[in-house]
Amino acid sequence: MQTKTRAIVLSSLKFGEHQLIVDMLTEQLGRQSFICHIPKTQKGKLKKQFFQPLSLLEMEFDYRQRARLQHIRDLRLARPFVSIPFDAAKLSISLFLAEFLTYATRDEQANEALFSYVANSIEWLDSQSAQFANFHLVFMMRLSRFIGFFPNLEDYREGAVFDMRSGTFSDQPPLHSDFVSVEESSRIGLLMRMNYETMHLFRMSRTDRNRCVELILTYYRLHVPSFPELKSFAVLQELFSE
Repeated sequence: MQTKTRAIVLSSLKFGEHQLIVDMLTEQLGRQSFICHIPKTQKGKLKKQFFQPLSLLEMEFDYRQRARLQHIRDLRLARPFVSIPFDAAKLSISLFLAEFLTYATRDEQANEALFSYVANSIEWLDSQSAQFANFHLVFMMRLSRFIGFFPNLEDYREGAVFDMRSGTFSDQPPLHSDFVSVEESSRIGLLMRMNYETMHLFRMSRTDRNRCVELILTYYRLHVPSFPELKSFAVLQELFSE
């Protein structure tokens, strides 16, 4: 079936001398993997730079339901980056989020709302010149709404603890150990109220920001099967002094 779709690059792996295996989140068919031949010369349609993490593409391919690797017929950049590859902080965030999305969306089928959220978020980050230190926190928490385990904020009240298994707040700690302390539970509520336009108003130290990432990743591990430790988090932890 010939398919035209937008796609977001999540990861690429060299395969042989001139091929890449590329994992993408597509708008029309969800997660798909592709085998891409990269020619030696610059004359070919497929270029290695197209497959940088979080690149936004428009592509055409013959979809074969039983094939593990799809073959691209035509491809172009939907929106070339203007800042992400050239800003060390943005690049670190993009590499972290690409790895995060690789596991968070691993079994996703077609979900146009999720795709639009991710694509619009990438474009927002690329367009900003400052005040994006909390971007990855907001992105990860709001992504959970599209995957199906967005925390329930209606029952939050001062002094409550956050039960990460149920995604709810409670006056009493649950019988299991997967809950967040009262102090940090208030921070979860704060994160839920942030958006890209207002997040710069919420000042955090690097230590607090990294702790929030740890809590969010723990939350995903509890709800997404086989969600691993992310290798790129170590680099992300060094970003932003305040």
